[in-house]
Amino acid sequence: MPVNTLAEAKKIEFHGLTAHPMAVPSRGSAELAIWYLEVPPGLRGEEHTVDREEVFVVRSGRMSATIGGDPCEAGPGDVVIVPPGVPFSMLNDGSEPARLVVCTSAGVRATLNGRTVVPPWSE
Repeated sequence: MPVNTLAEAKKIEFHGLTAHPMAVPSRGSAELAIWYLEVPPGLRGEEHTVDREEVFVVRSGRMSATIGGDPCEAGPGDVVIVPPGVPFSMLNDGSEPARLVVCTSAGVRATLNGRTVVPPWSE
């Protein structure tokens, strides 16, 4: 059984976020894309959509999100589920970094400012 270690994971920094791909196609996963995400205090992600369901598990810290215009809050142990095609954004309005595990389907694409991209940590 393959084991992917955090020590061997790439560290990808993007718009202030830090991502570590854990179970993604480039690391042997065929169906899922899972990465660790660190969001520093005060960082607000731009509103965007994804073409596959995306699940955020908050491990530590707090996150605020707006999903389809509806605000929500999540803390340690909480899960934020983003349906495909629904505009969303997230904000760490706390005083400490938020650490999350993100899970979606392999091949996910995001649309941001009218441009479709493959998130580099999901490949």
